[in-house]
Amino acid sequence: MVYYHEGEILIRDMVKGDARIITEEEVAQGWNQSIEKYEMRLCHQTEGKTIALIAEYQRNVAGYINVYPDSKWGSFANQGYPEIVDFGVLEKYRNHGIGSRLMDVAEDVASRYSNVVYLGVGLHSGYGSAQRMYVKRGYIPDGTGVWYGEKICPQYADCCNDDDLVIYMSKKLGDTIDSAKELFKDNL
Repeated sequence: MVYYHEGEILIRDMVKGDARIITEEEVAQGWNQSIEKYEMRLCHQTEGKTIALIAEYQRNVAGYINVYPDSKWGSFANQGYPEIVDFGVLEKYRNHGIGSRLMDVAEDVASRYSNVVYLGVGLHSGYGSAQRMYVKRGYIPDGTGVWYGEKICPQYADCCNDDDLVIYMSKKLGDTIDSAKELFKDNL
């Protein structure tokens, strides 16, 4: 299914060949990546657990994002809220609006299931641009603090600043930042 097509950007469902392309491109960028993660997303898509999206730029696989309509992970697990998971744009395709379009489509897909969407973002510097983008898009921290893996990291606990150290953020869809604040007024 095609979700978006304008100019040089196309966003569609992930297909089997995409897993290999993304893996090879990320390894070429110097990332420690394996194909299993993307094959898992394809399996989850087949099982109806996720909507796995691929962005093409000039007919080349350029990015990806996944929407889990009723996520089982993180601070909003099992509450019927969709989670955006595993979002990335290959380095050689950045600064062409691909990431913004992927987020637009992911939020549109999420809005079909709920008026709230959430995501976890890593805390190390490699996630710096993503952290800023999420805030600009109206995502706010959920107030549960830092998570490591699938659990809240207790105050003063030792942890490793790797990809599993995240903060969860959410957004009320179709509204402004002020209405997102309303969603969490009891925590402000």
